[in-house]
Amino acid sequence: MGSLDVERTTVGWAATDPSGILAPYTYTLRNTGPDDVYIKIHYCGICHTDVHQIKNDLGMSNYPMVPGHEMVGEVLEVGSNVTRFSVGEIVGVGLLVGCCKSCRACESDIEQYCNKKIWSYNDVYTDGKATQGGFAEATVVEQKFVVKIPEGLAAEQVAPLLCAGVTVYSPLSHFGLKQSGLRGGILGLGGVGHMGVIVAKAMGHHVTVISSSDKKKKEALEDLGADDFLVSSDTIRMQEAADSLDYIIDTVPVGHPLEPYLSLLKLDGKLILMGVINTPLQFLTPMVMIGRKTITGSFVGSIKETEEMLEFWKEKGLSSMIEIVTMDYINKAFERLEKNDVRYRFVVDVKGSKLDE
Repeated sequence: MGSLDVERTTVGWAATDPSGILAPYTYTLRNTGPDDVYIKIHYCGICHTDVHQIKNDLGMSNYPMVPGHEMVGEVLEVGSNVTRFSVGEIVGVGLLVGCCKSCRACESDIEQYCNKKIWSYNDVYTDGKATQGGFAEATVVEQKFVVKIPEGLAAEQVAPLLCAGVTVYSPLSHFGLKQSGLRGGILGLGGVGHMGVIVAKAMGHHVTVISSSDKKKKEALEDLGADDFLVSSDTIRMQEAADSLDYIIDTVPVGHPLEPYLSLLKLDGKLILMGVINTPLQFLTPMVMIGRKTITGSFVGSIKETEEMLEFWKEKGLSSMIEIVTMDYINKAFERLEKNDVRYRFVVDVKGSKLDE
């Protein structure tokens, strides 16, 4: 355990240029302030957003960068003002580690929409010090951005919930789509998409997975329990499914046409965009006007929604499909993720890894 008076060093795996190759990197953590929680990281999920960031796909990356924003770990120390957490507890940290606390979003407990939010990595704190993510031994985070993990949930299972899980839970909650009996579509069956199937099914929805090929049909129907599977290039089946869905969660992280999916929506149906895409998307306006359909977006989830989602996960007895790897495999894991070769989320066993090698 560190001292409140001495700045600590820690080891993480960082990218140093747009090649995105990660290697050991030693850096300092700030002292544990009055409102801070010092956390030893046990597990951290790998998200497609991490690929965008380490490779500077969005043109805003700063190096060296330790990625990772689905952190689960053990509390080693708490500041004098911290009352929600105690030493030895297992807690989580997601995509955000700061916000202004005074804007409309912050005052409404949706701090993920704060214009002054601070990302878990590839960002700077208000004092100018760089933020670094969860592929590291430890982190220091303000208590507001730390979430409680319900007893009984396995730490490695929780990691992908802190981004992928709450990312699909948040719009279903916000747009009033939690009631049973709805018909939903999940476009793309990756890390976020598989969470969408699990969460929507647990809410009692009829779930259709929509994909560009039938490669994942068996997995979608048999492993995840989806009710139907559509291949977007199968025009006959797509026409048969027209006007049948209340919503579609679009998780595809590359450019794609929207018209085929808009046609699947019922009157007042919603197409909810979640993939981070750095090229413009296009659609014909009549596809939206005729049917009063909505194209909208949703971004991760708030701390409040995250804790609500974790309780929902525990109550329903859910589990995600993950592949656990150690840190020395992380570059290979990123290669496989770019090829969509993971079922369905990589989770790094940080505590079981030798980070300085």
